[in-house]
Amino acid sequence: MHYELCIILIMAIIRKVRGFEPKIGEGTFLADNAVVVGDVTIGNECSIWFGAVLRGDVNTITLGNRVNVQDGSVLHTLYQKSTIEIGDDVSIGHNVTIHGAKINNMALIGMGSTILDHAEIGEGAIIAAGSVVLSGTKVGPHELWAGSPAKFKKMVDPAQASEINVKIAKNYLMYSTWYEE
Repeated sequence: MHYELCIILIMAIIRKVRGFEPKIGEGTFLADNAVVVGDVTIGNECSIWFGAVLRGDVNTITLGNRVNVQDGSVLHTLYQKSTIEIGDDVSIGHNVTIHGAKINNMALIGMGSTILDHAEIGEGAIIAAGSVVLSGTKVGPHELWAGSPAKFKKMVDPAQASEINVKIAKNYLMYSTWYEE
């Protein structure tokens, strides 16, 4: 029996939609099956992981620097009604849905969470895994929110939150270098 070695090159899907072409910053890692379409701007040294989808087909998605969007997460907006703005050093956990929200610098969005239209997550805030942040909710800086619907639980020490959240962002930047081979 004869076997042939078959090498399939898989690359992230980067697609122009409605005349909008994604802009990808320097040093950004896109996993093989990540999808980035339309009006999406990704800052420098970001990482978009396996199965993540950034759908800027109906409105704008903007990521700052050193943002990591982990496996299975989906970012989308409402046509002509909401956008996504994500600051620097933000971690978006596995299987998160962000729909038309603003996430400020150094925030951490826990695995499996949902952030709905016009919600705003403050600087250094933490959204616990599995939480649902309802439309229009304002999470203050350095606050921990949890639950479905998410509710304020406690204040987080700003130095501790910054240290943890920035460390996670830096770790994902390091992990992305493992794929440069």
